[in-house]
Amino acid sequence: MKHTIAKLAVAVPLLASLGVQASSHREAPLITEMPKVDATDFYMFNSYESGREGFVTLVANYLPLQDAYGGPNYFTLANDALYEIHVDNDADAVEDITFQFRFTTEIRAVALSIGGEDVQVPLAQVGGVGPARADNENLNVIESYTVDMIRGDRRSGIRESVVSAADGTARFMKPVDNIGNKTLPDYKAYADSHIYAVTIPDCGEGRLFVGQRKEGFVVNLGETFDLINTDPVGPVDGEENTLDDKNVTSLSLEVPIACLTAGDATVIGGWTTASLRQARILNPSPNARGKAGKPAFVGGGAYTQVSRLGAPLVNEVVIGLPDKDRFNHSEPKDDGQFALYVTNPTLPALIEILFPGVLAPTVFPRSDLVAVFLTGVDGLNMPVDVVASEMLRLNTAIPAVGPASQSELGVLGNDLAGFPNGRRPGDDVVDIALRAVMGVLLDEADAPAGQLPYTDGAFVDASYFDTSFPYLKTPLAGSLSE
Repeated sequence: MKHTIAKLAVAVPLLASLGVQASSHREAPLITEMPKVDATDFYMFNSYESGREGFVTLVANYLPLQDAYGGPNYFTLANDALYEIHVDNDADAVEDITFQFRFTTEIRAVALSIGGEDVQVPLAQVGGVGPARADNENLNVIESYTVDMIRGDRRSGIRESVVSAADGTARFMKPVDNIGNKTLPDYKAYADSHIYAVTIPDCGEGRLFVGQRKEGFVVNLGETFDLINTDPVGPVDGEENTLDDKNVTSLSLEVPIACLTAGDATVIGGWTTASLRQARILNPSPNARGKAGKPAFVGGGAYTQVSRLGAPLVNEVVIGLPDKDRFNHSEPKDDGQFALYVTNPTLPALIEILFPGVLAPTVFPRSDLVAVFLTGVDGLNMPVDVVASEMLRLNTAIPAVGPASQSELGVLGNDLAGFPNGRRPGDDVVDIALRAVMGVLLDEADAPAGQLPYTDGAFVDASYFDTSFPYLKTPLAGSLSE
């Protein structure tokens, strides 16, 4: 156990890549221009809801920093994008299974009779909504989506639809965002009615939910990127979470473990991506009225990946600024091009510059980080014959730990079911990564300040989340007025 934890701790910075903050919100120059396809967090863990042993939960969050009051249009996803969750189950750095989400937004063109004329209303709703998903007659904007499971290459593999276990339909409804208590007096019940039991091809039943959630990433964001304008070894204070007033959009899928693994192998790798058409032409006369409306732009050409996220914080604080867009466009099989950022990480040096009394580790190249970052940890979540590549890795054979017994420090807290063995919502990846990158388990000669209790000051654990699927909490309401 101690040997495994030691190897892991040095690795976490790489897998989380270092910690100091904001899992993947606005992490690269290009993605700041297209927030609807900006992946913010990716979770992959053995389901710990009571009675759901034998399942893995996959959650891909998109569209960061949502203010709950962000009307009148709120936060729809992109109709021209492919949102995908990929699984590699044979350790060759290429996807074997892809779950592909496609969205459709219908503008219903609700009109009111004004002086004898039918005039379109300017709002997303004209009355109360819910609590059942069928109670949408007052919605002016309705989002729906499909999910395909693709075996093999994400573009040319065998494609089959994920369908409702209740009626076999392949189209699902996305709940409207939490506009406020007058429009949605019981948002939790309304959102819960959009949790679907689904049939996954050749896998049996799972569960599916797509919709707005309360932001689950906890971090002292502003101070961190203001040259770490906080005490890096100060107390952990639950009030320091900059993102506590934000929402996010989650794509959540619970899948039988046997569906994701191959043969006797128990370790899977996972990551999420979003892709857009290469070409985009603006429509000089857009008109979104009805299903036959004219979009604001049309796209053409091959799909091009513009967002990528596996382990948290990698593109945020490990990849150098000139290569951030390149990383978002790349695939795990090509990760050798970023090796220098791993062998000679800059974050410890930056911390030493900002806090002269704190000495960075002196081991170069960081071959220990290379091994963990690209392969998983031997004895924990490293597959046999692994091809070096960056992704979140989960050993599905390690049993889930109930929320009351989870350590927010994951493996560093002797909880082998936590980060970096997959990632649960309550894993404090920031503190884990900070302590690891500064050498918490290295020899003192190699990491003179490695034993300091590094933290961003923000606290998180499993109690911040629900104990059942989809785990992330009900989103904040845009209006709290009764």
